[in-house]
Amino acid sequence: MICWRLVIDGRVQGVGYRDWLAQQAGALGVDGWVRNRADGAVEALVCGAPDAVETLLRQCRRGPMLADVTDVRTLPADPPAEPGFYRLPTA
Repeated sequence: MICWRLVIDGRVQGVGYRDWLAQQAGALGVDGWVRNRADGAVEALVCGAPDAVETLLRQCRRGPMLADVTDVRTLPADPPAEPGFYRLPTA
């Protein structure tokens, strides 16, 4: 299992990015969470099998149709406290 904290920059709020990411993570069996940040970025924690997490990371660089992702920063992270993938309130 690998875990990454992602900070996704660009036009990623108001375009369905969080719902899209939750759907992609669920389809891949990835645990974690996603939330908007006050600075306009989207932040996520993604944990799972290395192949699934790497696939999700590639998808995050593209995002949903209306998004314009300019950067995805990754930091190693600890696994979430609970299984599943959740939307959290804005930080």
